[in-house]
Amino acid sequence: MSDQLDAVRASDRMLREMHSPAAIRSRLDAGPQHSYLKDFIYGAIDGAVTTFAVVSGVAGAGLSSGVIVILGVANLVGDGLSMAARNFLGTRAERQHRDRLRRIEEEHIDRYPDGEREEIRQILRAQGFVNEDLDRAVEIITSDRQRWIETMLKEEHGVPLVGPIAWKAAAATFVAFVIVGSLPLLPFLINPLFGQALPAPYLWSTLMTGTAFFAVGAAKARFVDQHWHWSGLETLLVGGIAAGLAYLCGVLLKSVA
Repeated sequence: MSDQLDAVRASDRMLREMHSPAAIRSRLDAGPQHSYLKDFIYGAIDGAVTTFAVVSGVAGAGLSSGVIVILGVANLVGDGLSMAARNFLGTRAERQHRDRLRRIEEEHIDRYPDGEREEIRQILRAQGFVNEDLDRAVEIITSDRQRWIETMLKEEHGVPLVGPIAWKAAAATFVAFVIVGSLPLLPFLINPLFGQALPAPYLWSTLMTGTAFFAVGAAKARFVDQHWHWSGLETLLVGGIAAGLAYLCGVLLKSVA
């Protein structure tokens, strides 16, 4: 009980410090801080799933470790770059969309300011402003062109004013894809790198990949409001199903190889 009380007091003390005037001013002056951990996590999940699916499919077909390494590395490079490119283009498209809406609002304010001012009035009225408070709020917002435009972007179009940097999001995705996606291949690289084969490499690959699935899924819980162990098990299940289907395909198509 004493430990719990100490933890509660420490949490309260930290919250008070975070909400002091100086801390609030410093935080707001720094502006929104974008975390690229989400891009890293989803890149890691995709890398582990797709690479282990390749490994499972080739192993199910009974092909050599060399084939597994070749196809696995090709998947790391090709799919990793593809996923990074999708993230880059998608993130950049969001910024371009925001810039386009900003230009539209600027033009509308220049050409029909009364109509745009009425939009601000109705937005604020819907938020509960009335009478003199409503008039004053409209006057304050529309007296500053930048604030006027930003209010329209947020309230009318529902877009954030700033977003992540496209190349950083893409880089986080690619790095995670390659790092975590290489884990299923490591047991098969022992022989070509060190000249000594690892017994049951597919079993080791399965264990390493399963651990990676669970760990990445547990980290994903931070972004999906889910308990870490359920998120880890969910990712492990999805990855296991993908690998199982790939292995089954390899077994069924073994005669083709």
